[in-house]
Amino acid sequence: MLYPHSLFCKNSWQRHDRKHNGMTNLYRLADQKARRRIVSFDRRELSRLLNLYSMRVASGEWRDYAIDFRPGMAIFSIFRHTAEQPLFAIAKVPGGGSGGGYMVYNGPRKLAHGDSLEDVLRVFDRKLKLLLG
Repeated sequence: MLYPHSLFCKNSWQRHDRKHNGMTNLYRLADQKARRRIVSFDRRELSRLLNLYSMRVASGEWRDYAIDFRPGMAIFSIFRHTAEQPLFAIAKVPGGGSGGGYMVYNGPRKLAHGDSLEDVLRVFDRKLKLLLG
């Protein structure tokens, strides 16, 4: 017999309870959820990121993006071609001071770090050069 009937009888919980002295581990789901706080971009931040992205798509520089939610951070990645590594990654990390804020990466190289999204997006401001010739 694959599953003996005694495993499924009405008082099996009582036998199990006597055998293991009841439930000793109690998990509070609220505590677990607080520990795994999800970081995300709010509507204003996402609007600003997509505005920058759309301007660069229109100029032919960028072609794709991805948004990732990792433990403790949200990442907006920008690609020149879909099948390659991200050209830039803009990360949001919770917390103030040196541990939190926004960061812009080009591969492993950190290009900017700041307390506001506008601060770090200045990396993408175009600098106009006057060419005399």
